[in-house]
Amino acid sequence: MADNFNFELVSPERLLLSEMVTEVVIPATEGEMTVMANHAPTMTTIKPGVVSVRSASGKKQDYVVFGGFADILPTGCTLLAESAVPVEELHKDELTRRIEDARKELEHAELHEHKSKLEHFIMELTHLRGVVQQD
Repeated sequence: MADNFNFELVSPERLLLSEMVTEVVIPATEGEMTVMANHAPTMTTIKPGVVSVRSASGKKQDYVVFGGFADILPTGCTLLAESAVPVEELHKDELTRRIEDARKELEHAELHEHKSKLEHFIMELTHLRGVVQQD
């Protein structure tokens, strides 16, 4: 049986989750990352994606996050999201709206670095839209 640890998912709007869990899969910018009890201390940035949480009771919950960072310790993990919502509360047109907003911003971007970041963000949101709509 897997050890439990405390996981908190926080957005500027609210605390979405604070409970004992057995594992959390987070969309780190360097790739998907599974966090379990006794994980090495790590800080990582988060890209738009799905956070999958397996609670101590065995229940699985998924949340959509739009960036942020995670602070991981052997005893717990805190994910501070720029924005987050349970998958079942995500409106289908929300991702399309965010993609369109980023495309509009891209049209007016002047710096190459800013354009590159926006193009990457659009790619991540487009991928996320495909993942969420398949579920």
